[in-house]
Amino acid sequence: MFPLYDTIVVGAGHAGCEAAAAAANLGSKTLLITMNMQTIAQMSCNPAMGGIAKGQIVKEIDALGGYSGIVSDKSMIQFRMLNKSKGPAMWSPRTQNDRMLFSHIWREKLEQTPNLDFWQDSVVGLIVSRGTIKGVKTALGNKIYSKTVILTNGTFLNGIIHVGEKQFGGGRMGESKSVGITEDLIQLGFESDRLKTGTPPRIDGRSIDYSKVEIQEGDDEVVGFSFDKSHLAFQDKKSQRCCWISYTNEKVHEILRTGFDKSPMFQGRIEGVGPRYCPSIEDKINRFADRDRHQLFIEPEGWNTVEIYLNGFSTSLPEDVQYKALQCIPGLENVKMFRPGYAIEYDYFPPTQLQYTLETKLIPNLYFAGQINGTTGYEEAACQGLIAGINAHLKCHNQEPFVLTRSEAYIGVLIDDLINKGTDEPYRMFTSRAEYRTLLRQDNADMRLTPLSYKIGLADEKRMFHVEQKNCLVEEIKNQMKNISIEPHVINPYFETIQSSPISERTNSIKILLRPDVHLEEMKKYSLAIEKVLKNIPHEVIEQAEIQLKYESYIEKEKEMVEKANSLESLIIPDNFDYHQVKSLSAEGRQKFVKIKPRTLGQAGRISGVNPTDIQILMVYMGR
Repeated sequence: MFPLYDTIVVGAGHAGCEAAAAAANLGSKTLLITMNMQTIAQMSCNPAMGGIAKGQIVKEIDALGGYSGIVSDKSMIQFRMLNKSKGPAMWSPRTQNDRMLFSHIWREKLEQTPNLDFWQDSVVGLIVSRGTIKGVKTALGNKIYSKTVILTNGTFLNGIIHVGEKQFGGGRMGESKSVGITEDLIQLGFESDRLKTGTPPRIDGRSIDYSKVEIQEGDDEVVGFSFDKSHLAFQDKKSQRCCWISYTNEKVHEILRTGFDKSPMFQGRIEGVGPRYCPSIEDKINRFADRDRHQLFIEPEGWNTVEIYLNGFSTSLPEDVQYKALQCIPGLENVKMFRPGYAIEYDYFPPTQLQYTLETKLIPNLYFAGQINGTTGYEEAACQGLIAGINAHLKCHNQEPFVLTRSEAYIGVLIDDLINKGTDEPYRMFTSRAEYRTLLRQDNADMRLTPLSYKIGLADEKRMFHVEQKNCLVEEIKNQMKNISIEPHVINPYFETIQSSPISERTNSIKILLRPDVHLEEMKKYSLAIEKVLKNIPHEVIEQAEIQLKYESYIEKEKEMVEKANSLESLIIPDNFDYHQVKSLSAEGRQKFVKIKPRTLGQAGRISGVNPTDIQILMVYMGR
């Protein structure tokens, strides 16, 4: 009934969808197994994509030829570019999405993908022969064989849902947990642990008094995630749905505290550690007892539904406590609740057990992606799925692995952090984790990554042509701007509008552009020479040229830092290197080296617990 597949992907969440699409689009015969065909790419928590640092990841996925950016653009109901008041390294796109439409479009994209088969079933075990993965066993009694397997099980591995004192098995509300995979992996020698995440109650938008809450509108300029702008659901502010903001208060906190004695988190029924940067509301009022209010975002679940997601009110307290507290929030006095918030606890496998390709060190041809690796968030999961799918295909066809470094992508930062530092709490990406974030901006993801993806055959010729064209236009603008000088009477009227001091002599246009609040799009309104250079040039190209000109010194400085760091990356540590022979290494350093087996001295230096002296000792020893 089943052929021999190149790749089997277990789980159809964000990681699984990207993994299956990547492997199949590259030419591997791929099978996607999911427990429910109706919940492919389900937005299990908030109906949104992107945000701080996460938006950069979605742009990188799109640049590499993944689908998350396209699906997000097609299903968005609101777009905002966060941190626009800061420098471009901090700009982060975010979409509010139609939950059902997002899932529907993802399924459409997958069904239109050649080489991709589907099977609705639950995987209950792994087929391993002579230490190598050979396939999977399912609840229906099938044995399905493949050259590689990618596990993207999300929160389903032995998942337990908590609502107050109630607890029951489940991968998410209304869906059963997955049993058998964890047990097989532990038997094979893998380490596992437990993590926890949660979600807020869903409420009836018809019961909200919108006159008592702050409105939050979308941006005037809709950029989206995909570098192909044909996928945008809309292009202006008036076409978007609004979100709103409200706040908790002391009365809300007081009611929530009455449920602490029944809280699974405070009473020790939850063993797993929750996300530090997305805590439950009870955790917030417990940890930040001095704060008298917390911000809440009232977010629509779609175009044609009254269901509302209350972002910031994640909780596992009893339903009656949740409901009473909601009624004390401004605007929610007459609220109706569709379903309560809940916490979910699940198995994960510390990611120090992985290689850079996301293949496990213990079992060849077996890959992990998403929450199984201890991450949190759709975006973090999706990018891991993409990398695992690419590398599973390359492994099947005896090609070199595809690895992104910390200086090439946020995706590279994420994977490097996971395999070198591990995580004992749900890992979330932040701009602060990327030491080269000036280079890794959301606006240049296509220029950084599409050539790499094109080389392995995932990004198509059309995408590559657009990147090359963009590069040429940007360089042309930069070169021509160097030769344009502007008279005071031409530019001083512009300076008046932005309260910038006037010039008294002819000045080079780039020197003018370096001023704060000065932009090329505005300069062209005053200078005929600049208007001629920018005529018929797309906005994103002009913006890219402006960023490169404005931040040239910062960009060059980071490039120098990358070159210095790469000198350690070129020092390869042999696979059979015996750390026990190096007696002067610290005990912790030796233990970490033996466990993680770093490929280079650069990687060795980023391992948590390793000190600089250990690296110097290795350098000296290897030099001998």
